[in-house]
Amino acid sequence: MDERPGQREGRLVMRAARRRCRALLARARGLTQGLSLRWKIAALLAAGCALVAVTIGLLIHQSRAAQVAATARESATAQLIRVRQLYELTGQVDHGDTEAALDHPDLPEPLRKSAHAGKRSTFLDLEGPHPAVWAARPVGDRVLSVRQPLDAMVDELRELDGQLVAWGAVVVGLAALGGAGLASRLSRELRTAAATARRISRGELDARIGQSAPAGRQDEVAELACAVDTMAASLQRRLEAEQRFTADVAHELRTPLTGLHTAAELLPPSRPTELVRDRVSALCTLTEDLLEVARLDANAEEPHLEVLPLDRTVEGILQRCGWAVELARRPEQAADDPGGADTLVRTDARRLERIVANLIANARRHGAEPVEVTVDGTSVSVRDHGPGFPERLLKDGPQRFVTGAKERGQGTGLGLTIALGQAHVIGAEVALSNAEGGGAVAMVSLPGG
Repeated sequence: MDERPGQREGRLVMRAARRRCRALLARARGLTQGLSLRWKIAALLAAGCALVAVTIGLLIHQSRAAQVAATARESATAQLIRVRQLYELTGQVDHGDTEAALDHPDLPEPLRKSAHAGKRSTFLDLEGPHPAVWAARPVGDRVLSVRQPLDAMVDELRELDGQLVAWGAVVVGLAALGGAGLASRLSRELRTAAATARRISRGELDARIGQSAPAGRQDEVAELACAVDTMAASLQRRLEAEQRFTADVAHELRTPLTGLHTAAELLPPSRPTELVRDRVSALCTLTEDLLEVARLDANAEEPHLEVLPLDRTVEGILQRCGWAVELARRPEQAADDPGGADTLVRTDARRLERIVANLIANARRHGAEPVEVTVDGTSVSVRDHGPGFPERLLKDGPQRFVTGAKERGQGTGLGLTIALGQAHVIGAEVALSNAEGGGAVAMVSLPGG
């Protein structure tokens, strides 16, 4: 019984290939988890091309192996027929180069059983150290067989496999390079979109992705850029409308409030008069704060920077505020500078006073005494001994008209907003935190002189 050429070998090869592909895919998924989008795309393209190359290589290998097997079986069968005819004529077996023999001791057992059953069959052995093809048939009570070595054909198959692997590696390498190039462009565009989105979140509402993207593009990245630009434009219009409304309201309130304040000053002294004057003063302060916030939002503030000694500037601020707040220097700074020489900073004295005064007012209103102001190098910190800043404020930053006090009338929530805005104008930074021993700490870091 003759087996179909290469059928069994092909099935085994395909099963092994499927197992290897599944293992490679699982390993690729694990390796690509920590990679950037650029290298993930390149790796996936390379893996896809490798899968295609392996599949094509296996098909070519299987086809060639089946062809070799079929040719070898036909040749062995033809030799067996010739040897049988010669044996029937002469009673002798022509050993020659076919290794023909009667009852060969190395005859494969399946082939021997088939011959004893009265059948002519072939057997292909490509896995052993000496690949060969056998053909056998019964001759009386004996088994006539021929054996043809297949070393040359197996070497040819191995050479073919080597060429397939080499060319497959070249194709995979080219695919990886091409994928990396395409992915680099996509990654660069996505990074540009992310950087623009971060600029918008920092307040640069006029930033747009479309300004740096090529015109006429119609793909997912262009659609994302258009969506982000549309969102930014809508957000910019709404914020500008809100800023104009705030500025218009504050400006329109200033004139009647000025007259109201003048009228309140003309009232005769009494407790109701004091209450009216206090509320009118609070309204005037709120109006001025709103106007200042509107100017900060519109980037209309122009600082007048100059080099100033920080210690004496802060001392003057505390004296003008009239609050019983102690100014301290770090012990290590005092030891390093026994002469008391001031650290020079480049700042706007009026805006620095506005920042420090707002921070002290916030500490006195929402914290607890004592309030400490400390100068350390080019930094000024204001600390109280109250409950500290709320976690929401430390996470999201100060919000207008939102305070940490539950009681109504305990501030407007504009003090910290103005302090951070003025710090941005003069190039300073304000860091908000809670002290380990309790209390809120606001540190203003100024540029050196």
